[in-house]
Amino acid sequence: MTDLDIAEVAQRAGVPASTLRFYEEKGLIAPTGRRGLRRQYDSGVLERLALIALGRTAGFSLDEIARMFTPDGQPSIDRQMLSAKAEELDSRIRELGVLRDSLQHAASCPAPSHLECPTFRRLLAAAASGSGAVPRRRAPGAP
Repeated sequence: MTDLDIAEVAQRAGVPASTLRFYEEKGLIAPTGRRGLRRQYDSGVLERLALIALGRTAGFSLDEIARMFTPDGQPSIDRQMLSAKAEELDSRIRELGVLRDSLQHAASCPAPSHLECPTFRRLLAAAASGSGAVPRRRAPGAP
């Protein structure tokens, strides 16, 4: 296996070298050594970076992602943690779907002004309360 220098890892992983140095500081990746002033990484770091990117996309924190690896860098992913994150994402998807529907209603509402639309008023009230709860949309044709 050939070591890759930091510039090549950054290019192949699609992240800046500063991100690689930050991940190193956080203990997520480790160089195998240096060639001159340039860090060298085992080619397996690319798979690890892909797992980190997937975890970040799913909404895991870097600390949570760090716990998904054994001290020798092998993945050891807690399935319960994955299930909990999937449930969290499902909930967020439902909330966003309701929000999308509410906004689409507000965009096409026949009320003379958005502030006269009961659905839009409920959306404003939910936003003002900070509850994050988005009102359910009324039946089609209802303002």
